[in-house]
Amino acid sequence: MALTVATMMEAANAAVPRISVTDAQAKIADGALLLDIRDAPELQMQGRAAGSHHIPRGMLEFRADPNTPFHDPELRFDRPVILHCASGGRAALAGKLLKDMGYQDVFNLGGLNDWKEGGGPASEPVDQGM
Repeated sequence: MALTVATMMEAANAAVPRISVTDAQAKIADGALLLDIRDAPELQMQGRAAGSHHIPRGMLEFRADPNTPFHDPELRFDRPVILHCASGGRAALAGKLLKDMGYQDVFNLGGLNDWKEGGGPASEPVDQGM
């Protein structure tokens, strides 16, 4: 049977716990990585969580694998990773991917608005000059 988005989301949500902003901030204070996986235009248009690290979802596998020349040293198997996107769907799928790759402590914060509404500091969008 072919995979559907619904079955992939169900598996991702079962594997990657959702985390509150308060819990995320505590984990970040202890060294966890807050990882924004939105595309660059989304960051420009909507701003970003203060202190977040950016890796677009489309490059995550390459950045997460230490055996590729594209590996990002911010991603370490011994460091908790807290993912967010715009609404939480991509973060859930990306979190499951990281778990499948051997990352143990992976959490889904949801979307950037969840961060902001929970009191997390964020930068403003880039002024497009229009």
